Amino acid sequence: MSWGTELWDQFDSLDKHTQWGIDFLERYAKFVKERIEIEQNYAKQLRNLVKKYCPKRSSKDEEPRFTSCIAFFNILNELNDYAGQREVVAEEMAHRVYGELMRYAHDLKTERKMHLQEGRKAQQYLDMCWKQMDNSKKKFERECKEAEKAQQSYERLDNDTNATKADVEKAKQQLNLRTHMADENKNEYAAQLQNFNGEQHKHFYVVIPQIYKQLQEMDERRTIKLSECYRGFADSERKVIPIISKCLEGMILAAKSVDERRDSQMVVDSFKSGFEPPGDFPFEDYSQHIYRTISDGTISASKQESGKVDAKTTVGKAKGKLWLFGKKPKGPALEDFSHLPPEQRRKKLQQRIDELNRELQKESDQKEALNKMKDVYEKNPQMGDPGSLQPKLAETMNNIDRLRMEIHKNEAWLSEVEGKTGGRGDRRHSSDINHLVTQGRESPEGSYTDDANQEVRGPPQQHGHHSEFDDEFEDDDPLPAIGHCKAIYPFDGMIFLRCLTKLVP
Repeated sequence: MSWGTELWDQFDSLDKHTQWGIDFLERYAKFVKERIEIEQNYAKQLRNLVKKYCPKRSSKDEEPRFTSCIAFFNILNELNDYAGQREVVAEEMAHRVYGELMRYAHDLKTERKMHLQEGRKAQQYLDMCWKQMDNSKKKFERECKEAEKAQQSYERLDNDTNATKADVEKAKQQLNLRTHMADENKNEYAAQLQNFNGEQHKHFYVVIPQIYKQLQEMDERRTIKLSECYRGFADSERKVIPIISKCLEGMILAAKSVDERRDSQMVVDSFKSGFEPPGDFPFEDYSQHIYRTISDGTISASKQESGKVDAKTTVGKAKGKLWLFGKKPKGPALEDFSHLPPEQRRKKLQQRIDELNRELQKESDQKEALNKMKDVYEKNPQMGDPGSLQPKLAETMNNIDRLRMEIHKNEAWLSEVEGKTGGRGDRRHSSDINHLVTQGRESPEGSYTDDANQEVRGPPQQHGHHSEFDDEFEDDDPLPAIGHCKAIYPFDGMIFLRCLTKLVP
């Protein structure tokens, strides 16, 4: 099957077909380009999505600790890698498929143009040969007609008795001339005809088949190139499938790493205050102040007054347990973390001690390295001056001393917290059941409630106002003073105070 033999007379059709082939190649290249843009936009949107939901960490305290959060951030990392693979697909398609198609389309256009020009030149040459042959044929035909006329004229004069001998001789010469010219044109026509037939045979059996063969090979190469690009289009995707599979496996492993029990324990570790739960409320028997008479069952006046005074005293005790200026204020973050509950304070101090120990180890390693370098310089002075290391050694020693002091200070605070936590638990277990329980009014942060209805009232005690006031405001941890007050006058069950200084929030 050859275009040169089967399609010898379809030059225009082959011209249109080869142009369609190049147009189809460029159309497929445009398709690949749009696919590349889709992949690039997809990868860009995935990266923006990952960036949007990734944590913006400013300190170690904000790092994710829960397994569910860590798993989600691992999934985001895998998704970011997945987006990178989509970019690889786009780059591979752009380089291996789209770029190759555009270069090949340009080469095809140049080659097609050259082959078609050769075909047109061959056709023009054949047309020129045919025109020469046709001209010689027409000239031969014309000379033959002139020779026939000359022969008829000669025969007429030769048969005419009235014609002179000179006229007959002249007609004979004219006949001979025309006959000779007809013979020459006949030979010219025969030569041109033979030449045209040869060129025509060469055109349709040699030149055109060769040109059409080249066009056929060009079109077949275009088809092969399309097949290769189709395969490259798929290979660009298939090459990244193993890495994409690893990304998906990473997401599955991240999902399997979620541990609900561990997250629950982290909640406990994060918010445990270290305080003991409040003890049981004692039973307060108010019936001991009620005395009924035998005769009319009325309440004794003296007992009634006593009960009234005791009630006021009880109210006074209840009011006294309220923090004087509302809730116990929260101070700023302190160096020893004393503003935190005991358990959280202990963890913060332990964390700081661990960090300081790591820094101390780093400085110690640096000191050891500097000492070794100093020994080398002392043994080999040409390698360096030992004195140049002295400032760095002094700085390292100062850092070591500073870190040791910091560690000692924080360990002292840690010991204080651990001792206080243990002592507080002992005091709670040894408290008297009839003593007024005030821990119910104290929150883990050290603040007091404002609700007087939740106050626990103890039995009335026969003490002076001064000692009773001190007992009601007794606390294990003294609170910072936030103002100065002066008692104006005493009153049973209640004390009126007037602030002498303006409170500072």
